[in-house]
Amino acid sequence: MNTSSIYGLTFDQLVAWLAEKGYKKSRALQVWDWLYRKRVASFAEMTDVKADCLATLEEHFAIHTLNEHTRQESADGTMKFLFKLSDGNLIETVLMRHKFGLSVCVTTQVGCNIGCSFCASGLLAKSRDLSAAEIVEQIMKVQFHLDAVGKDERVSHIVVMGIGEPFDNFVNMVDFIRVVKDQKGLDIAARHITVSTSGLAPKIREFADSDLKVNLAISLHAPTNELRTRIMKINKAIPIETLMEAIEYYLEKTNRRITLEYILLKDVNDGREHALQLAELIQHIRQLANVNLIPYNPVDEHSQYQRSERESVRAFYDTLKKQGISCSVRLEHGTDIDAACGQLRSKQIKKTTGDNVVAG
Repeated sequence: MNTSSIYGLTFDQLVAWLAEKGYKKSRALQVWDWLYRKRVASFAEMTDVKADCLATLEEHFAIHTLNEHTRQESADGTMKFLFKLSDGNLIETVLMRHKFGLSVCVTTQVGCNIGCSFCASGLLAKSRDLSAAEIVEQIMKVQFHLDAVGKDERVSHIVVMGIGEPFDNFVNMVDFIRVVKDQKGLDIAARHITVSTSGLAPKIREFADSDLKVNLAISLHAPTNELRTRIMKINKAIPIETLMEAIEYYLEKTNRRITLEYILLKDVNDGREHALQLAELIQHIRQLANVNLIPYNPVDEHSQYQRSERESVRAFYDTLKKQGISCSVRLEHGTDIDAACGQLRSKQIKKTTGDNVVAG
């Protein structure tokens, strides 16, 4: 079975690949349309593409390489998909319903090596990066599900915040973005795509230079090096000063707003003093920054952390506001279906250790 998915090619890469085989750009346009507008499940359904071209494509590519392993649906309409990759690894993808549209959170790696001490997705170490095709196919699988339901719904927003560190899989992540925002295909607006990073400073600079025009979110979670190092081991290698320099470069280069993500952990980083330290840290970039306060999703394996009290969340928010900092509290989705990223995958791997499921 050919496990190289055609979803891994950007449009320009498809044009170049077909040109090497002797086919014109118009053929690539046809194939692209069938893949992303008509959304066929097999090459044989591309009825206006010549048979010899279809045979060539089928010889080198598959369309689908992910299989749905488990699906959960929340009372609020959130759906969490657990997909099995061709090598047996499991990954998570989440569909969330918002007033502004349907958003999908995609995974970029099998496991994660960043080592945030509060995070469920890092419970299993990274075993490999996902290919661009495997990231794209998460969107396609969700869209196929929506098509099958028959309500004429489409994925309108994407957040690259699932399992793994997107900037640790930079090339494939960038190709994924180029595929999904291509106006000839899925045509998901760049302003509707957000990539989150734990703070890989060199890649933040590269991202700024890439001119993708998508949104950037930084997982900050603490206002000082001492505290951030305690909860995010990446801070040992990339301290806050280095991270802030990269953020400043990004803002100067792109003039685009960024989101600073801040998970509130009870009695750890949610005090008034932490809010004041955070306000001081980002005061000079406040015109282009929004702090997104995130209620913590408790994880059994990280029982040392608890969710902040509502009063603490409100006080933290109010303190930032009084310091002139733009901030918001993230709405929760799917709290009744293993809402923390990585939880469903971890639980399924524990259940299926005898079923040849490869743990990442």
